Amino acid sequence: MKRELLYLFFVLAITACNQKSDKKGLAGTTADTVAGVDHSNHTDSACCNSNLPKRYGAVTGIETLAGTEKDGLASHQGMKFIPAGSFRMGAADKEGRRDEYPAHEVKVDAFWIDETEVTNAQFAAFVKATRYVTQAEQKPDWEEIKKQLPPGTPKPPEEQLQPASLTFSPPKGRVDINDVSQWWSWTPGASWKHPQGPKSNIKGKENLPVTQVSWIDAAAYAKWAGKRLPTEAEWEYAARGGLREKKYPWGDEDLASGKVKANTWQGEFPYSDKKTDGYSSVAPVKSFAANGYGLYDMAGNVWEWTADWYREDYYQSLKGQTVNPKGPKDSYDAAEPGIPKKVIRGGSFMCHSSYCKGYRVTSKMKSSMDTGLENTGFRCVSK
Repeated sequence: MKRELLYLFFVLAITACNQKSDKKGLAGTTADTVAGVDHSNHTDSACCNSNLPKRYGAVTGIETLAGTEKDGLASHQGMKFIPAGSFRMGAADKEGRRDEYPAHEVKVDAFWIDETEVTNAQFAAFVKATRYVTQAEQKPDWEEIKKQLPPGTPKPPEEQLQPASLTFSPPKGRVDINDVSQWWSWTPGASWKHPQGPKSNIKGKENLPVTQVSWIDAAAYAKWAGKRLPTEAEWEYAARGGLREKKYPWGDEDLASGKVKANTWQGEFPYSDKKTDGYSSVAPVKSFAANGYGLYDMAGNVWEWTADWYREDYYQSLKGQTVNPKGPKDSYDAAEPGIPKKVIRGGSFMCHSSYCKGYRVTSKMKSSMDTGLENTGFRCVSK
């Protein structure tokens, strides 16, 4: 990549996409990054969000966004009821990453959850009603950004400090799988209305999951809708669809066996997608069979934001059965100790078994809460 592009990536929070993984692994990814994982050691590796300076500086008002849903939700239309119950949360095999262990008993109360990811049409209704402006549509504030960079870092040209987001651009051939800058691009003008950049749009794609939304955007939508984002425990419980200790929402059958089960990557990642599932990118909701609870796309399509803060050692801190866990009290990532992150779940259209298995029900990733990507969306819950 050209030096100026690398510089821009660094200043605007994406230098880490050019970094190679180390032997210990870098925790966390939004870009399905598990290249070279040694499952027996539960390691993680190169990631798009490692050492990612927050784009907009200090974020305030977070707890008001993440609060409980409004009383008296008018309708549970488009949602499925999930009965109260207990389950074993976390990985019980050797395929997990460090943050998926140990498996532990969890009890959750009954709740309702959206049967699909929030769509472009639904998010458009929210924007029309509130005139909300997403993080990707806001111009980066250099005064805030430079507080997170080494002293003396020069300000980039003003034309480079423009509203932008990360888009997926498949390389033409094989590349270093640890260098995710080969397929992620910082694209001015990319937003939920223009997921692949300013020349793209969502016309005729109203039934696709909304993407390029940050956690802040997702939480704002949920509050407006009288709902909230699911806890990580609620999300995994719902994803399992009533099955116990299975790898995937549909059971233990390998993704590549039998009928097509989810929107993932087929071929050789990241340059050759055979599209045997019918899609090269995001698919319309309900394109694949629902799980046992009637929920669609709990594996693949887009990663989904949860309410929980991220800490790699959170599961290790739990003792005995937990009841309605809401995750750790704060976020800590040793690779980026100053960047608060939220857990994302479910995998995306970029997941491939040779690169990551984000479509496993226990798999988790994390992202800075003001970051949006072309493969990340959300769904909501309510009591």
